[in-house]
Amino acid sequence: MKKVLIVDDSALIHQMYKMALTRYKCAIVNAQNGQIGLDKLAQHPDIDLILLDINMPVMGGLEFIKKVKELGAYEHIPIVISSTEGKEEDANRGIALGARGYVTKPVQPSDLHALIEALLPDSR
Repeated sequence: MKKVLIVDDSALIHQMYKMALTRYKCAIVNAQNGQIGLDKLAQHPDIDLILLDINMPVMGGLEFIKKVKELGAYEHIPIVISSTEGKEEDANRGIALGARGYVTKPVQPSDLHALIEALLPDSR
């Protein structure tokens, strides 16, 4: 079973991801900001995918990506950024830092599914 870490400060977004991910029968780990996300990675080193918001309190998504890369132990985990429509420059900065893809909020399940299947080909 795949394990997905969702790092977002919106409870609604967590619910939307949960609904969109039901087809994969994966375990979901939730974090409300980047710092909690790093803590969750330490507790769950078997995470297969990270879905990451850019703008969050405490630690935002771009800083989270930098920290993950600095730690080295988790840099193999694909990160997908979610950014608000019209904020593609944030997503581009995240891609430059090492994220493997992005989806625009509100997240379309088909876009998310296409990315997951590209990044985790054995997910179905």
